[in-house]
Amino acid sequence: MAATAFEPELISCATCAVEFGFDRSSLPERCAICDDERQYVPATGQAWVTQAELAGSTRVRIDELGPEQWGVTAEDVGIGQTMQVVRTDGGVLLWDPIGLVDGATVDFIRSLGPTLAIVASHPHMYGAQVTWSRALGAPVLLHAADRAWVQRHDPAQREWDGRLRLACGLELRTLGGHFPGSAIVHLPHAADGAGVVLAGDTVMVNPDRRTVAFLRSYPNKIPLSGAVTQRIADGLSKLQFKQIWSNFGNAITDRADELVQDAALRHIAWVRGDFDDLT
Repeated sequence: MAATAFEPELISCATCAVEFGFDRSSLPERCAICDDERQYVPATGQAWVTQAELAGSTRVRIDELGPEQWGVTAEDVGIGQTMQVVRTDGGVLLWDPIGLVDGATVDFIRSLGPTLAIVASHPHMYGAQVTWSRALGAPVLLHAADRAWVQRHDPAQREWDGRLRLACGLELRTLGGHFPGSAIVHLPHAADGAGVVLAGDTVMVNPDRRTVAFLRSYPNKIPLSGAVTQRIADGLSKLQFKQIWSNFGNAITDRADELVQDAALRHIAWVRGDFDDLT
């Protein structure tokens, strides 16, 4: 569907689509989120874009991913993440908000019921989180460990840490790794009781849909250590889930709990040097 911007003059980084504000004179020379070893400023240099410009050059797609779960993707906006929209008995969660807030998608989400919160798994996924908050009348939950990465501040933002139960069958958990505050959503009753984890980039489902990756930087290919990978795997081992959804709509939809543990063992073995004879 064609997009119409909710806050047309809002300025965002063209590379990551994280919102900055409305005053061009106050923009930094480079986006701090992109000017970091985990991300990148493209060879063409730092660029900025308004919501109106994004809306004029993209289309927004809404896909039904499972019972009470939808994926929202805006073509060619930022790094192209898929925003997960999940409806529970306690309300709707927006996870990893995209960088464009358009009227039709706002209307769709409102039709699902009241929005509990807008939450990003980590700073690369902040997107237009404040604009989503204003459009839907919901708070933005920010992980306390990553507060320094926030580029647009607003009274609707609230910090959290550790574990946070938002509703029955809906909990945020900190696993760290990719960022200190990297988080997941655990939905133990979702997928008809099989259980779902929304992982963002905390662990990334690979194209084979049988394994996951554990990286500090995905575009720049910086691995996490074996110890940190084990810590993340241990945190996931305590949860009931058969599906795991990462960024860009990548998913393992069966036996995800077992396959994540297998992938962690493989990662740890490689970084330890167990398979150096194969290289």
